[in-house]
Amino acid sequence: MPLELRHLRYLLAVAEHGSFTRAAEELHVSQPTLSQQIRQLERTVGVQLLDRTGRAVRLTDAGATFLPYARRALQDLAAAERAVLDVADLSRGSLRLAMTPTFTAYLLGPLAAELHARHPGITLTVEEMTQSRLESALLADAVDLGIAFQSTYLPGVGATDLFTESLCLVVGAAHPHAGRTEPLQVSELAACPLALLSGDFATRAHIDAYFHRHRIEPPIAVEANSISALTEIVRRTGLATVLPDAVTRDHTPLHPVPLVPALPARTVVLLRRESAYESAAARAFASLARQWADG
Repeated sequence: MPLELRHLRYLLAVAEHGSFTRAAEELHVSQPTLSQQIRQLERTVGVQLLDRTGRAVRLTDAGATFLPYARRALQDLAAAERAVLDVADLSRGSLRLAMTPTFTAYLLGPLAAELHARHPGITLTVEEMTQSRLESALLADAVDLGIAFQSTYLPGVGATDLFTESLCLVVGAAHPHAGRTEPLQVSELAACPLALLSGDFATRAHIDAYFHRHRIEPPIAVEANSISALTEIVRRTGLATVLPDAVTRDHTPLHPVPLVPALPARTVVLLRRESAYESAAARAFASLARQWADG
């Protein structure tokens, strides 16, 4: 019996869930049908791929060897399907974009608006995720491009530098430093109540390291896991925050105040899977991102 693509999809689902029941639910097939299809696959390749003797279903040694090839075959097929559907004139197409959270506050809007204005037939799907998850998603072919910070990447992930991001104190109209143009000494933050991103953000770790380096502990009045929540709080109160200065460009009630010494800048990069097919939509978006950065 010839090997069929559904056999590979079924094997990956069972391996991921460790259960025929949960895999069958995800695949919308009955458990007996799923079991039968897996046995057909095992007869085709001539070895047992799954160990069914324990409470959880596990890959045999042969299954663990076979699985990466099955996953890569499905990824290559999906890329081939996208390549066939890809239209060089960008009258249609799709782009799956992922970015770390701070970029949704100031970068996503301009890039999405420009992409839609130039290529309205392109469907854009955007996900917010941590950088480690973003890199894994690229390698799994779950997204086409990612925007994150320069770092040490997983093997197979390539990066192109876009621009340098600067952080500063951000205040609203009610804050005493609103409209201030001269830099603020970091020591003055010791008495400045702040609203900051929560500890699960890489930006917060960057800020905390800066405070620790300069031996200050500003009072933290608010912690939030949303940049839009922080900007709304700062806009309506006398609290300040620390965010990329670019956040203030489209928020006229918000004012950037540079700090001295300045927070270390970070390089923003465009990430892609090195071996992935690059669609016309991905090439167009990458070009727009570079143009925005140059501007």
